[in-house]
Amino acid sequence: MPNMSLQKNEMPVQEANVRNKNFNEVALGYSKEQALSEAERCLNCKNKPCMNGCPVMVKIPDFIAKIREGDFEGAYQIISETSSLPAVCGRVCPQESQCEKYCIRGIKGDPVGIGRLERFVADLHNANSKVEKIDIKQNGIKVAVVGSGPSGLTCAGDLAKKGYSVTVFEAFHIAGGVLSYGIPEFRLPKAIVEKEIENLQTLGVKFEKDMVIGKVLSIEELYKEGFKAVFIGTGAGLPKFMNIEGENKNGVYSANEFLTRINLMKAYKEDSSTPIKRGKKIVVVGGGNVAMDAARSALRLGGDVSIVYRRTKNELPARKEEVLHAEEEGIVFNFLTNPVRINADEKGWVKSITCVKMELGEPDASGRRSPVVVNGSEFDIEADVVIMALGTSPNPLIKNTTNGLEVNNHGGIIVDENGKTSVDYVYAGGDAVTGAATVILAMGAGKTAAKAIDAKLLNKTETK
Repeated sequence: MPNMSLQKNEMPVQEANVRNKNFNEVALGYSKEQALSEAERCLNCKNKPCMNGCPVMVKIPDFIAKIREGDFEGAYQIISETSSLPAVCGRVCPQESQCEKYCIRGIKGDPVGIGRLERFVADLHNANSKVEKIDIKQNGIKVAVVGSGPSGLTCAGDLAKKGYSVTVFEAFHIAGGVLSYGIPEFRLPKAIVEKEIENLQTLGVKFEKDMVIGKVLSIEELYKEGFKAVFIGTGAGLPKFMNIEGENKNGVYSANEFLTRINLMKAYKEDSSTPIKRGKKIVVVGGGNVAMDAARSALRLGGDVSIVYRRTKNELPARKEEVLHAEEEGIVFNFLTNPVRINADEKGWVKSITCVKMELGEPDASGRRSPVVVNGSEFDIEADVVIMALGTSPNPLIKNTTNGLEVNNHGGIIVDENGKTSVDYVYAGGDAVTGAATVILAMGAGKTAAKAIDAKLLNKTETK
């Protein structure tokens, strides 16, 4: 019999006053009993509306049906047919605005916890599987993937499954892209990322680290080494700033730098040699998921943390779950507030941030009501660290990867619907094209490009 409860099975989590002092994963995952109970909530709709919201088209009702049967490994294998990163997606995808948004159960209650079930089967598989190389018939064609973030890993995995010899070139010393440097340990343990990369290596995917394509090697040189096509998935690593007075003072970070120091360079560990200022009063500017990650990371380093956001709580772009967790952990939100100046002491260190109050006016181009300054409302917030979490854009270095690569006014690579760039045999996807977006959308772009690369090379495989 279906489980007709209107509520999802609750996700077990660390207590707020415990987790805000450590970097261990906040969400603890479903037990087998919880997973079976949640799977029973799925009505197995014939038209599968949930799949309409999945950029990589996971066969959602099919894998949930396997869970109901108790065949957890079978559920994992169904997910893996279309997703290269199940354990990652189960944790960081915004299911509430994608697959779960279209779930029929969501009309009169909570939708089925699709992401929680995906995480469950992926974690169970990873805990019990052995790393063994998978025998795939090779076609002898080499493809290069630039960047090992979600789009690059997905493209690499899909092409490897088709028999291509894939090499991923990563600029950092650790693979994973934003999964490794951007998302905190308490949301996405790095051991999970490492395991997903191991799974790709079993398919034959090779990784070359400390390789900055455009500096160490150009795409033209990759062709000379026998690669027949290239996918660029270099992400969006260039941080945005407000260009207000004082942004260059000591103690001001971009969220990108702050999170990279913590996640990739392990600054959160007491014995780390990576320098980072552990502030007593930290102000984070922004309202997206990255702002939540930066604020919650800063809190765990010690000190009081507040978020400054120029609209109301209703307009916050961050996931509701992340906002709730931040509030539970003790982070203060200053809504309808916008910085105008960062103030420093005589030695150049931040001492406060001057803000103004805002009110919402008419909707802007995105449909959100535009914030308007309230005259005479300036006030100061004490701060010794300020973190700017205002978004990112593609790195300008992208233009140096090959001759003739066209980019738009925001630095994003211009591609067609299949991910093809202005340069023949060169494809791109993810944040390098769109600017900062979600992990699953980047994965969808990598999957689209892999399909297009395969179609291109099947017709013509000689060197350009």
